Amino acid sequence: MSRPTLTPVSYLVLGWLTNGPATPYDLKRRVAHSVGYFWSFPHSQLYAEPARLAELGLLEEEQEQTGRHRRVYSITEAGRRAFEDWLQEPSSDMPEIRDIGLLKLFFGETLSGESVVALARAQEQAHLEKLSTYEELERTIPEMATFGRAALQAGFAFERAFIEFWSEIAAHPPTAPGETRSL
Repeated sequence: MSRPTLTPVSYLVLGWLTNGPATPYDLKRRVAHSVGYFWSFPHSQLYAEPARLAELGLLEEEQEQTGRHRRVYSITEAGRRAFEDWLQEPSSDMPEIRDIGLLKLFFGETLSGESVVALARAQEQAHLEKLSTYEELERTIPEMATFGRAALQAGFAFERAFIEFWSEIAAHPPTAPGETRSL
């Protein structure tokens, strides 16, 4: 018998359910205010994945008998073991950076110096706003959420690095070899 394939979203669902039962909508709300800042995926997966994990015996599903008849999921012992095994596995997966600003900069040889500076300033502003969001988020995280706070530090470092990067691009836009740009 082959081992079922679990995805990062599978483990995200299992991880949230270690804190107690939830509906897919509850999961979506939790993700939006936490890991959604650094782990992007279609939230529709949070509606399909719990049912799949229940079929695999990693979650239990109960349907409310009254009201909206929502499905409430809780983690099983097998689900808890799968999640804990995954946590124990070292990860050397490289992160992906999918950044439209960087893509435009990469193909920016035909842009004027003013356009490169405008792109850089817009990106710098976007990262300043995201940094501000993270700072606000930090004020709302309970002191006891030490691991969540630790992950948030990566967000701070990422945004500060990109603010510095785009500020430098704005101050000194790249030029093609042998070309000079006047601003």
